[in-house]
Amino acid sequence: MTDQLSNPFISPLFHMETPEGDDKLRRVCAHCRFIDYVNPKIVAGSVVTQNGKILLCRRAIEPRKGYWTLPAGFMEEGETVEEGARREAQEEACADIRIQQLLAVYSVPRIAQVQVMFRAELISDISAGPESEEVGLFDWKDIPWSELAFPTVIWALTHYAETRHLPAFPPFANPPGTEKLTH
Repeated sequence: MTDQLSNPFISPLFHMETPEGDDKLRRVCAHCRFIDYVNPKIVAGSVVTQNGKILLCRRAIEPRKGYWTLPAGFMEEGETVEEGARREAQEEACADIRIQQLLAVYSVPRIAQVQVMFRAELISDISAGPESEEVGLFDWKDIPWSELAFPTVIWALTHYAETRHLPAFPPFANPPGTEKLTH
């Protein structure tokens, strides 16, 4: 089965087919048989705390502009997930953080993402970076739950609350019953 792509920036030699030995439809070069695998993106982020308060960032960009989120974003080539989480905290909240422990790994196949979330400690002042309208440190009771940007933010905050007094714990995954949100 083939299907020509309509993107003018992609060689017309690429078409969609199921390569031999595979079970998925993939972009394949008709000339050299190169298979262009498209894989999920990895998001690195953190539940960052200082004196019991949680760092949140109000998004200045889409998707979900104007909603609150944890400092997190797509990894860059050449960095570890820990480096990505630290970079995202710096970009979104001008925050220096100390990674403490892996909190969770969430799978969101509907949008081709794997989200790796850490617990981290804030070790600097904060201010809004270019991707944030504002940033703040929130007591648990003051978190704007109805204004959180993504389900995974709620999951990470909930998982953090379950473990905030534990020195060590196994990392979490998607909460049971959330398949409709992720597929």
